[in-house]
Formats: sequence, structure tokens, C-alpha cells
Amino acid sequence: MTKVLNLLGLARRAGKLVTGEELVIKAVQEKSCALVFLASDASENLKKKLTDKTTSYGVTLRLDYTADELSQAIGTNRKVLAVCDLGFAKTMMENLPHALS
Repeated sequence: MTKVLNLLGLARRAGKLVTGEELVIKAVQEKSCALVFLASDASENLKKKLTDKTTSYGVTLRLDYTADELSQAIGTNRKVLAVCDLGFAKTMMENLPHALS
């Protein structure tokens, strides 16, 4: 699990992450992201909104980490992150538990 968090930090430094609710939703709608992480402790309203968007646009949504874990990984307080690089997304998915959140 920590490997994925390390990869999130690398992706941020490489400019391959979109963070924040509005920008992530836009990236999902434009199909410019491959994977979305939403904090497991995010509000139910935000969870529903992101679940609906990612499902309708066919983007994978994961709820594996808390807001604190995601924020520490990227060095900024965020509850939702979109990975906009297929290589990073594929490697992260390979290192996540297979049970989808």
C-alpha cells in the first residue's frame, strides 16, 4: 500500500496528477484521467458525486486511503486525486488490493 502512496507523490512531482473536486470531475468528463482516488473518509455527498461520474465515464475509482494518507503522499491537503498517466495508473492498480472499493 505504501508503494502506491509513494507513486502518488512521484506522479504529483511529474505533473501527472489532478487534485481537487472540480478539476478531477472535469478530468473524468474529458476522459483525461485513468484512475481516481477518493478519501475513504470523504463526505457521503462527495462519494456519491464521484461514484456517479466515474461510473458513467468508465473511470476506475478507489477508496483505499484516508484524506490524511492522500494528503501526506502528495504534500497538499486533498480528498480527491486523479492520475492522468496510464503508466502510473497501471502500476498503482497492480499494487492495490484487487477488491474494488
